[in-house]
Amino acid sequence: MENGKFIISLDFELHWGAAEKWDLNKKKDYFDQTRKGIPLTLELFEKYNIHATWATVGFLFAKNKEQLIAFCPNLKPTYLNSSLSYYNIIENNSIGIDEIDDPYHYAYSLIQKIVETPGQELATHTFSHYYCNEKGQMEQQFDQDLKSAQMLSKENFNVELKSLVFPRNQFNQTYAGIAYKNGIQVVRSNPDVWFWKNNFKFAFLARAIDTLFPISKTLTFEKSESIKSIKDTYLLLPASRFLRPYGENEKMIQKLKLRRILKEMTFAAKNSRCYHLWWHPHNFGYFLNENLENLETILKHYDMLKNQYGFSSKSMIEMYQN
Repeated sequence: MENGKFIISLDFELHWGAAEKWDLNKKKDYFDQTRKGIPLTLELFEKYNIHATWATVGFLFAKNKEQLIAFCPNLKPTYLNSSLSYYNIIENNSIGIDEIDDPYHYAYSLIQKIVETPGQELATHTFSHYYCNEKGQMEQQFDQDLKSAQMLSKENFNVELKSLVFPRNQFNQTYAGIAYKNGIQVVRSNPDVWFWKNNFKFAFLARAIDTLFPISKTLTFEKSESIKSIKDTYLLLPASRFLRPYGENEKMIQKLKLRRILKEMTFAAKNSRCYHLWWHPHNFGYFLNENLENLETILKHYDMLKNQYGFSSKSMIEMYQN
């Protein structure tokens, strides 16, 4: 029997994660802290020999605006809600010329650090933070989006992207097949529990409660049973737990949230199961030190489980390869 696996994936977006919602003028300090936190997170990963997947928005790969525009696809998403197409932000000159001028829409230097850090996988969060389940967009547009992501990744980092995380967890089986045709071998899917399957009004509340107390079956999974191979092509790798950030208004429950994760990790390690933790780097944008302390607590616990039970750290693509 294989030993348990600890998987980490991060959705790396900066302002592209919700550009239609966030007033950048009010969040620059937040993203400044986010950028500061990424090298520190990489240091922790290297310290504890953590292999992780960084699913990165392709816009961030560009060295400058000229290159970004050059790699944009001809077919752009035609969402009925036009504010979701972030090409509007590029076209109306709301971004700067490069990373020095505009560190909120470019991240070439940070991506280079990711690529250079041992055990880290550079993956895709689509080129334009593409919303696969929004009305108005089409399959051909998604296909071109991924082609742009692959081309720019190869141009600037000599990396072929092999893992995909759908923005806002808008999982789409048909689009996963399109991703496979564009070189993707692993796709993160949503947890296999009732409050992720049903789009009911209080799903968000159920998910929040489950971060403190179990209200579903275990979110750990067996590789042989829960990771679905689609016709021996690509893997669907379920997420387990979103690492909710430290919040000043949640001081009383921080230990409960952390204890829940540690207990799930222990269960996975003892029972040779898999546990997939994920978050966005910008989640550490407020209370950076506290969030890094919580992350190190998790990584120390992993290190103990590795020594005691053979728990091992894997990136998404390593789950496909092994």
